[in-house]
Amino acid sequence: MLKSFFQEVLVEAGCDEAGRGCLAGPVFAAAVILPRYFSHPVLNDSKQVSEKDRYELREVIIQNAIAWAVGRVDHEEIDRINIFKASFKAMHLALDQLPMRPELLLIDGNHFIRYQQVPHKTIIKGDSLYASIAAASILAKTFRDDFMMEQHQYYPQYKWRENKGYATAAHRSAISENGLSPLHRKSFRCFPEQNEFEF
Repeated sequence: MLKSFFQEVLVEAGCDEAGRGCLAGPVFAAAVILPRYFSHPVLNDSKQVSEKDRYELREVIIQNAIAWAVGRVDHEEIDRINIFKASFKAMHLALDQLPMRPELLLIDGNHFIRYQQVPHKTIIKGDSLYASIAAASILAKTFRDDFMMEQHQYYPQYKWRENKGYATAAHRSAISENGLSPLHRKSFRCFPEQNEFEF
């Protein structure tokens, strides 16, 4: 069972991203403020939850969260500022949209760029430890998956409906056969001979 909160006084928002390791598409991030004693038997790190359960959990989170928001940074900005800064910017964009200001941020991972003057705590594997971070991981993952499945209709050759932009063998093979799409991250090593292609 995930922990409901990190401390008992301050209003906490959990933050996580999805798509940092993908070869194509934006990076998404979510910020979630849950009721203090919220729990759900299936809630966990999005990578540990089935696709069906992720979408069911998304509805539970949206209906029960005190506040939630999703931000995204597109592939062009990822190439411009790098994926780490883009991931943190997506979190900041999500936090900007929250209708209330959290007093403590719980961040999945071990790095973060400070958001305004709000204190934060980075937590390695936080999405498998704290409910609010797990909820953020579910929202970020499902909203990003929705985006990539929508883009699949325009670029079906890359099989994004199945791989969501991650570096699967089928995705890399499609890149080798077709070159890069307009949504691919050109700063990523999408295939060994990448420099031979014109962008």
